[in-house]
Amino acid sequence: MPTIAKYIRPYLKRISFQMLIKISGTVIELFLPAMLSVIIDDYAKRPGGEKGVWLMGGLMALSALLAWLFNCMANRMSTNVTREITRNLRRDLFRRITALSAAQQDKITDASLISRLTSDTYNVHNMIDRMQRLGVRAPMLLIGGIIVSLVMEPVLTLVLIATLPLLAGTVIWSSKKGVPLFTWVQEGQDNMVRKVQENMAGARVIRALSRTRWEQDDFGRVNDELAGRQRKADLTMARVSPLTSFILNASLAFVVLVGAHRVHMGVIGPGKIISFLSFVTIILNALLMVTRIFVMYSKGSASARRIEEILLTQQDLEQEEGTQETEDAHIVFDHVSFSYNKNHHNVTDLHFSVGHGQTLGIIGPTGSGKSTLLSLLMRQYDADEGEIRIGGKPIQSLSKEELHSRLGVVFQYDFLMADTIRENIRFGRDIKEDAMMDAIDCAQASFIHEKEGGLDFELNVKGRNLSGGQQQRVLICRALAGDPRILLLDDCSSALDFRTDRQLRHALRERHGLATTVIVAQRVSAVMAADVILVMDGGRIIGQGTHQQLMDSCPMYRELCQLQLGGDAA
Repeated sequence: MPTIAKYIRPYLKRISFQMLIKISGTVIELFLPAMLSVIIDDYAKRPGGEKGVWLMGGLMALSALLAWLFNCMANRMSTNVTREITRNLRRDLFRRITALSAAQQDKITDASLISRLTSDTYNVHNMIDRMQRLGVRAPMLLIGGIIVSLVMEPVLTLVLIATLPLLAGTVIWSSKKGVPLFTWVQEGQDNMVRKVQENMAGARVIRALSRTRWEQDDFGRVNDELAGRQRKADLTMARVSPLTSFILNASLAFVVLVGAHRVHMGVIGPGKIISFLSFVTIILNALLMVTRIFVMYSKGSASARRIEEILLTQQDLEQEEGTQETEDAHIVFDHVSFSYNKNHHNVTDLHFSVGHGQTLGIIGPTGSGKSTLLSLLMRQYDADEGEIRIGGKPIQSLSKEELHSRLGVVFQYDFLMADTIRENIRFGRDIKEDAMMDAIDCAQASFIHEKEGGLDFELNVKGRNLSGGQQQRVLICRALAGDPRILLLDDCSSALDFRTDRQLRHALRERHGLATTVIVAQRVSAVMAADVILVMDGGRIIGQGTHQQLMDSCPMYRELCQLQLGGDAA
């Protein structure tokens, strides 16, 4: 996990200091059984040894207190370090996710990205925290306990050591099985998140169509599948603990038998055997901690690999070198073709140009490629064939900041945040109050002034406390407030009445006439005044020109006009 190690490296000094404290506390713990042996074998048998018992007992109490304090300090430090590491990791992961291209996001899926940002980072957090807490303590108790017990009673220790190869084999087997199993579980978690997303987004439609029971059953299927994967992974890893306990308890029983025999033979005293059994308990607990570490490592390692996959993903829409071209048109599509799945083109041979300050209208049936054309213009995807130029420059030669600063966009399915109207319009940009007021006036959004608090009116999630038409007008305000040079409107007036729609189009021509406007619409009335109209069908441009030219040359456009406008079609 080299990428995760990069986040741990800056904290190595703090981790080392924390481990030093942890080691000190663990060493002190290892002295406690030896002190108990001294009390039983030396002071308890000796006449007048009460003073020694009290003295050694006091030392044991002091040692136990110091061990507790050191462990508490070390655990607190490890928690703080882990929190900071996870915060930095989650921050960079979120930045990388937001920098992914639309194609990369489609491939990984939103559900998987959410799962990696939440449950996977949580698993990595637990792994780093447990490795700091138990990763030092458990091996030290194990190795230290074996060393001290070996010095104290070599014969009994060798009996215990004989079981270590079996334990090591169990741990290695569990770690090899665990990582792929927990990766499989996290993929099931992705499916769960996707299903929840779909149901939350479509809750109203599901209820309206009485599909609640069907969706509940479908969710139950996904939930059962995830539970099955989790059960298989947990059962596989759960075998480790009882198997380890059986081996250790069997060795402990054998140690007790051998130890009892040696006490009976007078080779060792009862205090030493009691002390040795205390060390065996320490070693037993340490080994159980090691097995828990490997379970946590298996889960965290699987999640770390999924996170690394995102962090190491290279940007596929790099800025390329480009030369300034002498071109009067503001936007040019030069025989552009594109496919989402690279099997067949979704749009084919798009060829047109739009001058500075002109309005381009795009109309056509659902699935004709209208929104895909806008996605290519925003460079959410790169064209497979042909070239797109803005201001005479190939779109690939523009940096993201340069391209996005030119655009004002209102999507067909856009969103509003649970925040004030002011912040939804500003959207993190440095926009003055006057610019917002002008955008509100242009977008026919005077209803904002009637809300309690005006611009400071709090919106619910997705703007649910606004009507559909009000939501669209707030979104148009957001696009206009930045005074864009290119304004992209993707069917953004579908919820507006005809009168408000007409007033909006008139205001756009009056106030933003210098901006090049691209309007995607289902209504002929929304595009008929455009300088250039594209009629699309099946991913191709089947008609191009002004309203009157298309009425004469494009049967589909003429039919749409007759259906929507009736006798006013001409």
